[in-house]
Amino acid sequence: MSKIKESELIISPDQTIYHLKLHPDNIAENIIVVGDPGRVAEISSLFDSIELKVQNREICTHTGYFNNKRISVLSTGMGPDNIDIVMNELDALVNVDLIKREPKEKHTALNIVRLGTSGALQGDLAVDSFLMSEYGLGLDGMLHFYKDVNKVSDKKMTDSFIQHTQWSNDLPRPYIVKASQKLMDKLGAGFSKGITATAPGFYGPQGRQIRLELAFPEINNLLETFRYENHRICNLEMETSALYGLGAMLGHECLTVCVLIANRVSKQFSADYKKPVKQLVEIILQRMCS
Repeated sequence: MSKIKESELIISPDQTIYHLKLHPDNIAENIIVVGDPGRVAEISSLFDSIELKVQNREICTHTGYFNNKRISVLSTGMGPDNIDIVMNELDALVNVDLIKREPKEKHTALNIVRLGTSGALQGDLAVDSFLMSEYGLGLDGMLHFYKDVNKVSDKKMTDSFIQHTQWSNDLPRPYIVKASQKLMDKLGAGFSKGITATAPGFYGPQGRQIRLELAFPEINNLLETFRYENHRICNLEMETSALYGLGAMLGHECLTVCVLIANRVSKQFSADYKKPVKQLVEIILQRMCS
């Protein structure tokens, strides 16, 4: 195996990986990821014990034990670009010998569950309810920088979406990746499920207009009305498609479950979304560590 060059995989002088600032033994194989660094402490406060707290920029990691099982919670920050950093570095921690700078012969698969907040795109989905992302629809284009995108993307569903929306050539080509079936079976009981669309921004890419005129003002309506077999697009956020795509290519099990804190169709917003977020955290911790 050829060594990975120093400019391609950056290791800090203390032998931690560059952005996460973690050693390989600092991370558990069961990982919860969240966007907000402040939510990490809220989740780890429910652990039985905490062995590690590390923060670098917007990436905060706590590792400890819940129900006698080791678990990590890590913040990614917002957007698919941050997911690109986090997923590649998490994978390197378990599947690359950082001293030799060589991939390990034995592959380690991580269980990575994103707990997020998002806006519903279907009028019948209640604010403060939970939605499991059966598929991630990438509107961000990030995965096309990797060779194996066509191996993990559902081509027929993607082509149907492109035809339905008359997708502009000025925008990145969409891609659709399925969640881990293993994690859906283990964690998904009682949750609604659907396709989650991932946008590369919060305002224009999600159809919000403040002062700048939108080039694609009909995007939310087209997302809402898309159907493929028994699948529909249920919510819109900023991380899931990159998580699913990179996870599938790197051989990890990935799943997103979101609290629907708003409904973009009915224009409703949660009166107190922190309560259902805490409830979802407690459910996922119990199911991951059962």
